[in-house]
Amino acid sequence: MAVPGDFFALVLLCGLGLCLAAAQRPSGVECVVFNEEYMTCMWGSRETLTANYSLYYWYKNRSPVVECMHYLQDQGINVGCHFNQSEIIQFQPFHVLINATLGSKTLEIPSERMDLQDLVKPEAPVNLTIHNVSNNQLQLTWASPYPKAQCLEHAVKYKSNKDTSWTEQQVKGDVFSFPSVDYEKYYTFYVRSKINNYCGNTRLWSEWSVPVVWGSNSTSKGAAEEQLHWFWIQTVLIPVASCLLLLILVILLVRMERVWVILMPRIPNPSKNFDDLFITHNGNFQEWAGVPKDLVESLKPNYTESICYVSELPPKDSCETLQESSNHSPSVMPHKHSPYKNIYMGV
Repeated sequence: MAVPGDFFALVLLCGLGLCLAAAQRPSGVECVVFNEEYMTCMWGSRETLTANYSLYYWYKNRSPVVECMHYLQDQGINVGCHFNQSEIIQFQPFHVLINATLGSKTLEIPSERMDLQDLVKPEAPVNLTIHNVSNNQLQLTWASPYPKAQCLEHAVKYKSNKDTSWTEQQVKGDVFSFPSVDYEKYYTFYVRSKINNYCGNTRLWSEWSVPVVWGSNSTSKGAAEEQLHWFWIQTVLIPVASCLLLLILVILLVRMERVWVILMPRIPNPSKNFDDLFITHNGNFQEWAGVPKDLVESLKPNYTESICYVSELPPKDSCETLQESSNHSPSVMPHKHSPYKNIYMGV
């Protein structure tokens, strides 16, 4: 009876091993060298992987086997490995081994040999510029962040506003000539790059670049966007900024009023101190100042002065006339021989 039991246990263990291999085996390790700056090797996602995974790698004729130092995780599950630039060696056969551990069981998943020079994906081109070569010809130029520009080939795709599909054309250098243009249309251009056959054997293209647009409508579109930009600046940004600045100044003024009073004290207004002088005492300074009445009376003069009239003596030939006129009521007559013709004398 022991033999059937042992046979059943062996079958159960083999079945569990097959289930582990089928359930936990990644679909494949995919490594990509990005612009020769770093590399990632991915083997699954959180939805398809449930075990603990470890990656080991080595180069042919080089030892020892090294474990990944920078794992990429998805909810605590290792789904990839990140390699720094110093860990990448091109033109050397690259091997990877993955260990899948579930409980006390471990499954080794080897990968096929890789040539890293065939796994390089350059970065998208930048600084796309269009030049007018002639009346009907354009020239498109660009730059690439990839450090080995001689190892690149490029593809340009373009379309006008009246075309229904894109036209793609491969270019060896970093210049594309567009022979014939229609000034009634505007055109959109994209560029991407990949390693050429002289430096590797890859089908990995870079991402498409940021588009560049040329044509009559592109100019008007750019002008409209600029006008809209200035509209928002003039109607929204400037008023809001002015209101905020005014509010800040008011707050600072209120906060600094006490300090301002200390630094620049105000000159007191003396008018309030003389209200009693002009309202209650009617301008009587002695009464308002509290001067005793006896002192005020003592300062008044107690004598009277007679009025003295001063006049010019008449000449001798007019004495009789003056005597005759003295018998009558006093009158005023002008002096004929006086040098001051406008002076009158009273007798």
